[in-house]
Amino acid sequence: MSFPTTPTAPTAHLVGAGNTAFGRHEGRGALDLMAEAAQQALGSAGLARGDIDGLLCGYATTLPHLMLSTLFCERFSLRPAYAHSLQLGGATGSAMLMLARDLVRAGRCRNVLVVAGENRLSGQSRDSAIQTLAQVGDADFEVPNGASVPAYYGLLASRYLHETGTREADLAELAVLMRAHAAGHPDAHLKAPISVDDVLASKPIAAPLKLLDCCPISDGAMALVVSATPRGDACVTMAGAGQAHRHQHLSAMADVMQCGAAEAAQRAFGEAGLRVDDIDCLGIYDSFTITLAMLLEEIGFAPRGGAAQRVRNGDFRADGPLPLNTHGGLLSFGHCGVAGGMAHTVEVFRQMTGQAGSRQLRRPRHAFVHADGGVMSSHVSLVLSRGGAA
Repeated sequence: MSFPTTPTAPTAHLVGAGNTAFGRHEGRGALDLMAEAAQQALGSAGLARGDIDGLLCGYATTLPHLMLSTLFCERFSLRPAYAHSLQLGGATGSAMLMLARDLVRAGRCRNVLVVAGENRLSGQSRDSAIQTLAQVGDADFEVPNGASVPAYYGLLASRYLHETGTREADLAELAVLMRAHAAGHPDAHLKAPISVDDVLASKPIAAPLKLLDCCPISDGAMALVVSATPRGDACVTMAGAGQAHRHQHLSAMADVMQCGAAEAAQRAFGEAGLRVDDIDCLGIYDSFTITLAMLLEEIGFAPRGGAAQRVRNGDFRADGPLPLNTHGGLLSFGHCGVAGGMAHTVEVFRQMTGQAGSRQLRRPRHAFVHADGGVMSSHVSLVLSRGGAA
């Protein structure tokens, strides 16, 4: 007796990317910013709006619409067979890309547009932004005590520095590196050079974190296209993906040394059949300097307490062996919510496809992207490979 063969699941590829400049965009709403980035991504991929049969849309705090993905379809003249909005804090962008990959591999969609944007800097007051973001805290035990996102991360940093022997000057090294990388990107929010002394002397925000240990609030948007059809040399295979979710609130975190990042990374590496040593380009979430240090070390790109030493060695520089956030990361390129996290993947895609302009590295073969949401709460890892094959 013969049985029908099961067709091999399609491979999912990143084939196009777009972005607005990050900074202040007076008079431009989230939908306007998203549309600009989306149009760039379609042009980059060589696709028309009618080719898009799937849409994934990140949330926007300045546009809390109940049906944001459908609203964007209407405004951008899309008629996809699948549309969905997603909300997972800073991990949203990478989670949307993982879902887009699954939709393509399952045969549900052939071309998925993943887009997010927000006028977070110009579209709301400072107090409103602080109050909105603080809601990642526990409503009974954290928020009533006046905690803010920097305060949560300040507490986290205090414990991590105690556990590992990391110093405040070590964290400052990461801020300096991100600013140096942002200086080479025309769309970065912050470009003025800074030193370790500048970071240490900046305004205290939530001890041990100072102003330059924190990312700025920005306006901006990012978009990527995930497709079943490779686009020759301008194509990056989504070789592996993984998630981990261990807690929501800081008060429920069991161990600052095991937040879930390593677990998500191991799943992504296992699926891709690769290891840490195979990676030659990084896009790692960096809402604060402590975020970047903890993620680099937990995943295995630096020993515990050793991220700063790798910075001092030049390992994470654009011309080093393991370039890190060559666009400047959240700390300097800017942070406008979901799109801020997506910027890491956009930059890696451009580096891998030779589209990074004056920032272009020797084209990476395998890259790793990681994002977290909340207070190191939700983790998503992506492993990307160049050339249409894992």
